[in-house]
Amino acid sequence: MGFARLKEKAMLCDLQGQIERITYTNDENGFTIAKVKVYGHRELVAVVGNLIAPTPGEVIKMRGEWVNHPKYGEQFKIADYKTAVPASVYGIQKYLGSGLIKGIGPVMSKRIVNKFGKETLDIIEVEIDRLLEVEGVGKKRIKMIAQAWAEQKEIREVMLFLQSHEVSSGYATKIFKQYGDRSIEVVKSNPYSLATDIFGIGFVTADTIAEKLGFSKDCEIRAEAGILYVLNQLADEGHVYFPYVHLIEKCREILQVDREVIVKAFGKIAVDQRIVIEDLNDTIEEFKEDNKAVYLAKFHVCETNVAARLKTLINTPKSIRKIDTKKAIKWVMKRLSMDLAQRQIDAVNCAIQNKVMVITGGPGTGKTTIIKAILMIFQKLGVKIMLAAPTGRAAKRMIETTGHEAKTIHRMLEYSIQKGGFQRNDRHLLNCDLIIIDEASMIDTVLMHHLLKAISPYATFILVGDVNQLPSVGAGNVLRDIISSGAVPVVELSEIFRQAKESLIVVNAHKINNGIIPSFKPSGNSLDDFYFIEQEDPKEVLDIILELTKERIPRRFGLNPVDDIQVLTPMHKGTLGSANLNKELQKALNPVEQEGIMQGFRNFKINDKVMQIKNNYEKEVFNGDIGRITNIDYETQEVVISIDGRDVIYSFADLDEIVLAYAVSVHKSQGSEYPAIVLPVLSQHYILLQRNLIYTGVTRGKRLVVMVGTKKALAIGVKNNKTRKRYTYLEHRLR
Repeated sequence: MGFARLKEKAMLCDLQGQIERITYTNDENGFTIAKVKVYGHRELVAVVGNLIAPTPGEVIKMRGEWVNHPKYGEQFKIADYKTAVPASVYGIQKYLGSGLIKGIGPVMSKRIVNKFGKETLDIIEVEIDRLLEVEGVGKKRIKMIAQAWAEQKEIREVMLFLQSHEVSSGYATKIFKQYGDRSIEVVKSNPYSLATDIFGIGFVTADTIAEKLGFSKDCEIRAEAGILYVLNQLADEGHVYFPYVHLIEKCREILQVDREVIVKAFGKIAVDQRIVIEDLNDTIEEFKEDNKAVYLAKFHVCETNVAARLKTLINTPKSIRKIDTKKAIKWVMKRLSMDLAQRQIDAVNCAIQNKVMVITGGPGTGKTTIIKAILMIFQKLGVKIMLAAPTGRAAKRMIETTGHEAKTIHRMLEYSIQKGGFQRNDRHLLNCDLIIIDEASMIDTVLMHHLLKAISPYATFILVGDVNQLPSVGAGNVLRDIISSGAVPVVELSEIFRQAKESLIVVNAHKINNGIIPSFKPSGNSLDDFYFIEQEDPKEVLDIILELTKERIPRRFGLNPVDDIQVLTPMHKGTLGSANLNKELQKALNPVEQEGIMQGFRNFKINDKVMQIKNNYEKEVFNGDIGRITNIDYETQEVVISIDGRDVIYSFADLDEIVLAYAVSVHKSQGSEYPAIVLPVLSQHYILLQRNLIYTGVTRGKRLVVMVGTKKALAIGVKNNKTRKRYTYLEHRLR
C-alpha cells in the first residue's frame, strides 16, 4: 500500500512498524524524527512526534496523520502511540544493540540473538543466567545487564508518569539516577526539589511539572523555591547578595504572585536558615533607601569567613624568620642573572616583609620573574612552599614558568566527593609556610573561603593575578575587593619589559586596558602576531573564521587547527555564538562520517574537542577544562575523554556536562592560554562588548591573535569600561 492510498483513509489513522534509526531526538521535550520500517512498505517511513526514549529495533503502534513537509516531503505525524518489544530476530538484535542496555553493544547483541533467537528477551527477563552460554559473557557482565534491564524498566515508568502529565520526558534518566525507585514519589510530593538536586533541571522545568501535577501558583513551596531560584540565578550573574526590595520585585515579576506571598516565603526560608537577611551600612549608595541584603546561606558564611580569616592571617606573626631584604634582593638578582626593575624589587620586598599581599599586572610586566625571585629567596630559607591556580591549565603553566610543583586549588585542598568535600580545612591545615596563588582574578567567594580555611594563620599568602581581566565565573569579585579594601599591600605592575614590547599582542592588550584602540600596523616581520580582518556581514565573518582555522593559520604558522587554535566569542546565540560556531567548526575540522552520540542538539564524535561546563569533583574535572574524545563504547555506554593527558570516563548520561569546544566564550577561556586565538568583534554584540572582555580575550593568545569584524565594534568595546555591577560586601567587611 503506497502513501497516496494510505492518505485516502481518515485524517487520523493507525500505523505499526519497527524503528530502524533515529534521525534526531531532543532530550528536553522528547521530539523525535525517526525512520520506521512499516509493515507492507518497501521504503522506510519518516515519522515525527514526541517519543519516550526511542530505541532502534523497538516496535511502535502509532496513531496520527500524514503530512507533507515542504522540505522533507511525506511524514507521519504521531498523535499517540504505544511501544511493543520487537518480535523478529532482526528486530531484537537491533533493539539490544542500540545502546539501550549497558553491557550489550552491537557485537554482543548479535551473539546473544544468534544463540537464543526469538526467546532472547524472555531469557533476559526470566532466566538471565543462561546468558553464560554466550561466548564473552561472564558473571560480571550478567550483573551489569541485569541491573541495566531493571533500571530501564523503572526509567520507563518514570517517563510514562511524566508524559501522562504532559511533561518533558527527557529528564527521566537524570531523575531516576538521583532518586532511584523513589523518583515518582519525590516528583509528586515536591517537584521543586528537582531544580536544586539535578543539574540541567531548572526552576522553570520544575514549575511546569508542578503545574501539571496540580500545584497552585501561590502555594508556599513554589514561592520558597522561586526565591531560591532567583537568588541562584543572581549568583550565576556574579552577585553574592541582592538588595531586599529589588529582590522582592524580581521574584514578583518571575513568579507572578502577590507581594504578601513572597514576603511570607522570605520569612519561612530565613527561619529555616536557607537565606540570611542582613542589615548593611546605609552609607553605601545602593542602600540609601533599603539597607537589607539577602544572601543564600552558603554565600553569607563564605563572605564573612573570607573577611575574618584574611584579617587573622594579616595580624598573626610570620613563621618565617626576618632577613636583610637588601642582601636578599642583591643575592637573587645575581642568581637570576638580571637586574630587577624598581616595582619588581618593591614586590619582592613586600613579600618578605608582609603576611598577605597582592601582585597585579597585565601581560609582559614581569609577574613570573617576581614569583621566581620570591621562590628562590624562600627556598634558600628552607621553608615549605606551595603553588596553586584555579585551573589545571594555569597550574601547568606555573610549573613550566617556575620549575616548581603546582596544583589546582581543588587538588591542593584534597577534594574528595566520597569523603565529603575538601580534606584540607581548619581541622587539617596545609603543611606550608608560603602559598602563592596565580590567576587569582578567577577565584570566587566560595573557593576563597575553602582556601583560607586550610591556610595556617602563621603562613605567608601571596595572590598574583590581573585585576583587569573578567571577574570569576562564580559569585563574587574577590581579587578586586581585596585590592579596593586597602587591607593588604598591593604592588601594581604597569611597565612592559623590552622583550614583551616586541609582541603586538602584549602592546595592544595594554592599549585596550587603557582605553586606546589597538594598532594593526605590520611590523615588517614575516610573521606578525596581531591581525584585524574587516568584515561586517556575520555570515561572511563565519566563513572567514572557518577558513582561518582550517587552512590559513595552520598553513602559515604551522599550528594544529584543533589543539592550537581557539575561537573565542562574546556570545552564545546567533550566527557567531558559540553554539553555531561549534556546529560549523565541527563540520570543518572533524568531518569524518561516523556514528556519534546525540545529546540534545549536539552530536559528539571521536576526536571532537570538548569542554567540561560544571565542576565534577568525582572525576577531578572542572568548569572550563578542555579535552578530546578518544573513544565511544556503545556496550558500556561510556565515552573516554583525554583531558590534560589523563583519560576521564563519562557515561552517556553524564554528557550534558560537556559541550563542543572548537569555540568557547571568553569567560570560559579564563586561566587558559592558546598558541592562537580568533575573536569575532561585531556591532551586533554591542551589549556584550566591554573593555575587560576584549582585554581578557586578547591576553589568551600566546603567538597569534586574529580579530574578525568591524573596527567600529572594537572601538565600542574598548571605550566601554562599565563593568556589570556585582553585589558583594567583602571590600567593606575587610575595611
